[in-house]
Amino acid sequence: MNMVRRSEYRGTDKAKAPRGRKVNVKKEETLLPFLFQLLSEQSKSSVKALLSHGQILVNGKVTSQFDTALMPGDEVTISYERGKVEFNNPLLNIVWEDEDLIVVNKREGLLSVSSARVKERTAYHLLSDYVKKSDPKNKIFILHRLDRETSGLMMFAKNQWVQKELQSNWNAMITQRSYVAVVEGRPEKETDLIVSNLVENAQMQVYVTTEGDGKEAITRYRLLNSNGSYSLLELDLETGRKNQIRAQMQSIGHSIAGDYKYGAETDPTGRLMLHARRLFFIHPATGEEMRFETRIPDKFSSLTK
Repeated sequence: MNMVRRSEYRGTDKAKAPRGRKVNVKKEETLLPFLFQLLSEQSKSSVKALLSHGQILVNGKVTSQFDTALMPGDEVTISYERGKVEFNNPLLNIVWEDEDLIVVNKREGLLSVSSARVKERTAYHLLSDYVKKSDPKNKIFILHRLDRETSGLMMFAKNQWVQKELQSNWNAMITQRSYVAVVEGRPEKETDLIVSNLVENAQMQVYVTTEGDGKEAITRYRLLNSNGSYSLLELDLETGRKNQIRAQMQSIGHSIAGDYKYGAETDPTGRLMLHARRLFFIHPATGEEMRFETRIPDKFSSLTK
């Protein structure tokens, strides 16, 4: 990452010991019964709230898991301050967070937001649960989407003002959105600007039209590497249309590897080979340009050697 990682960004918070009550565990048991006994003067719902608000630490680490195993000698801290709850999920990594925004690196296979068939296992749902653990009133707000099978950087707003500011001025405030993709074959030109109109059919498939209708889509690509069978491209979006890169790559005869929906003939790695690599934007609250960048996935580089 070009920006500080989330762990480093929040490192100063972790270095400051929370004010609270510390108790050493005497026998083997689980966390919630331990807390019920220790805080017997409080209601069970208020004890559970301490967990959900990130105010319980075991050996210095915030935990919200009620069934955490405790061993003799462990130290349990009941913090007097609401803390930040740790976020751990193999499909989603928070790379940066402040009071207004969350920037994440999404794995392929995870939906950004709910669909008619998938209601819970989405980036939106996971992050909603995460922010509510600090305060049940907290919410997150959608700014943009990545396809389920596309990996990489995306962001969510933490209040409606930031959502409105970014969405109302998206083209001006998003200074760079770059992807990397592995496509089948080798494009004739090493760099090119693709300008086309996109429409969506009844099967929710986007395609390039020459009829003059549809929404204009603009993508600039640059060839990074190729072995003839597959090529690694870097793609900069000047517009943000649904399935823009996938439809435009199909239209020039070089579908993204693994993208059977958009004309691919091969699936060499078991995934759609499209990754949102860079996300640069003007922070609506500070006016600063924020720059986030991930490394090119190893599978992308090795396939095009």
